[in-house]
Amino acid sequence: MPATLLIWLQFAFCLALIGLAGVRLIRYGDAIAELTGLSRNWIGLILVATVTSLPELVTGLSAVTLVAAPDIAVGDALGSCVFNLAILALLDVFYRKEPVYAVAAHGHLLSAGFGVVLLGVAALILLLSAQGALPSLGHISWGSGVILMLYGLAMRAIYLAEQRQPPAPRLTAPVMSLKSALTGYVLAAAVVVGSGIWLPLIGVELARLMGWSNSFVGTLFVALATSVPELATTWGAMRIGAVDMAMANLLGSNLFDVLILAIDDLAYRPGSLYAQVSPMHTVSAVTACLMSGAVVVALAYRPVARVWRLGSWASIALLALYLLNAVLQFLHGR
Repeated sequence: MPATLLIWLQFAFCLALIGLAGVRLIRYGDAIAELTGLSRNWIGLILVATVTSLPELVTGLSAVTLVAAPDIAVGDALGSCVFNLAILALLDVFYRKEPVYAVAAHGHLLSAGFGVVLLGVAALILLLSAQGALPSLGHISWGSGVILMLYGLAMRAIYLAEQRQPPAPRLTAPVMSLKSALTGYVLAAAVVVGSGIWLPLIGVELARLMGWSNSFVGTLFVALATSVPELATTWGAMRIGAVDMAMANLLGSNLFDVLILAIDDLAYRPGSLYAQVSPMHTVSAVTACLMSGAVVVALAYRPVARVWRLGSWASIALLALYLLNAVLQFLHGR
């Protein structure tokens, strides 16, 4: 079998594993929420978003520790942010009842706004690090400390805002015990972890065989694979009309993906992670920041009209920015 075909088959198999395990994570995470009485929006933003971002976390850590491919790690984290917002645009396109921005809860403005802040900070850190203008403490950049503090602030602010909302009534009876839900959750997470360790190895070999840059492969292909849980979750939520759960998952995943940059920097021993990667990652960070800003405007304005009967102007803008970033990464990534 040709090496190129074999590596693509491995990539597809890894993608399928992450997708199937991601669906299971959502099922068991939702059961845990039902059994513990936690808020659905809070579960979507924290528990679901965190577990669906587990592939990005594991992939990033294995990329910087096992294969010394920092471009794969940073490209995966920021590429996933861009891809998650493109998924949000697709949600609006395929949810034909009405534009999702018109029915989504106002509470998503807070998480989308913090997304703008964190992604803007990530872009600034990458820019300053490329110029050698950002100091480090040992091998850890000060920028990582800023990201950690901002993420903690965001989680506290969102939690306090959520506490002001009345609790949602339980809609269905539990379908499994808490023990079964926790066991299934751990098993599904183990599959995601194993696939996430394998994925950057495939990504580096794919870049070598195809003659592509690590930043392009990380931003497009690895980010696509690690975002399959978000895609599967969004599709399932759309089928049952759970727009808020889907949006909370996507916006929460972006917050966690930026946090992953700081975690990867902590694990990357040769030096500051941000100073060792392609400057084209700054383009991904700025693109994701602009896309998050478009979501903030759409949630505040609540558009009801569809452009060319497809989606709202915000979704068209999100898809256009995603394609622009993909083209720029392909042409100028290293």
